[in-house]
Amino acid sequence: MRLLTFDDNGTPRAGILDGDLVLPLRRGVTVLDVVRAGLPVDAGAWLGGDTAIPLDEVALAAPLSPPTIRDFVAFEEHVEGVRKSIERNPGIPEQWYEAPTFYFSNPHAVVGPGEPVAVPDDCHRLDYELEVGIVVGRAGSNVRPEDGLDHVFGLTIFNDWSARDIQGREMKVGLGPAKGKDFANSIGPVLVTWDEFADRVDADGFLDLAMAVAVNGVETGRDSLANMGWPIGDLVAYASRETWVRPGDLLGTGTCGNGGCLAELWGRRGALDPRPLEPGDVVTMWVEDLGTLTTPVVAGRPAPAVPPARPRPRTRPSSVGLGDA
Repeated sequence: MRLLTFDDNGTPRAGILDGDLVLPLRRGVTVLDVVRAGLPVDAGAWLGGDTAIPLDEVALAAPLSPPTIRDFVAFEEHVEGVRKSIERNPGIPEQWYEAPTFYFSNPHAVVGPGEPVAVPDDCHRLDYELEVGIVVGRAGSNVRPEDGLDHVFGLTIFNDWSARDIQGREMKVGLGPAKGKDFANSIGPVLVTWDEFADRVDADGFLDLAMAVAVNGVETGRDSLANMGWPIGDLVAYASRETWVRPGDLLGTGTCGNGGCLAELWGRRGALDPRPLEPGDVVTMWVEDLGTLTTPVVAGRPAPAVPPARPRPRTRPSSVGLGDA
């Protein structure tokens, strides 16, 4: 089943994509509500009885608003190329092989198909990142890797946009990316339920889905989801260690290799080739059985400057301490 959200006279409305037709769900129901109800989806319980609408007559939004976003870095080839580009450091740290590392991204910066992404202020190296988003459908804590797929509701395309120059500066502090990442996360066009993929998982838990990305109609990257270092179930398990994953949480697979982002190519070629994204560019991502996600890049606006740190003070508190009245 393919779930989506579309604009209904200025109000987001959930629907089911049936071929080239959108079947609206009851008013007030969101895709997140359906996710929380779990699989299998009983379409009849959610449909509103409205007339089906041709897909080309609706404006799609992000299929759901995820409560949290964890973004992994699960493709070895991507790590190798990006480290050369951003950190000027060839090779892959041995720690990458020990666990599927992730960072938390910004659920308040989610945009959908066709919605523009603005170049952040002071960014001169804007980059796309071709990923698959795994949407959790069942809550769990300390999930076993072999049970991880039981907690998956579905998949969607995920573009983790990156301001590479800002990211490179921030990561020298040692806390990972922040403003280099949290300005936009594109997802869509639909959320495809896991039952459409379950019988295609191989014996090791990997799913072979072709992935490709183009800028202004020129293909810049192509890979397979099967080239991940860990299967999807392992990512779910690691995300749930000593905490919880809950319905609607989105787990990014991390960017695929072979041009899944521009920074990987910059690192391998030693030059900004292809050039960074600019206003007027159009990024198109395609993942087998998940559809096509297209995003125009537009000019940003100036943001208020934050001054640099002041010189470190050397004052100390008085001798009054704990227990003093």
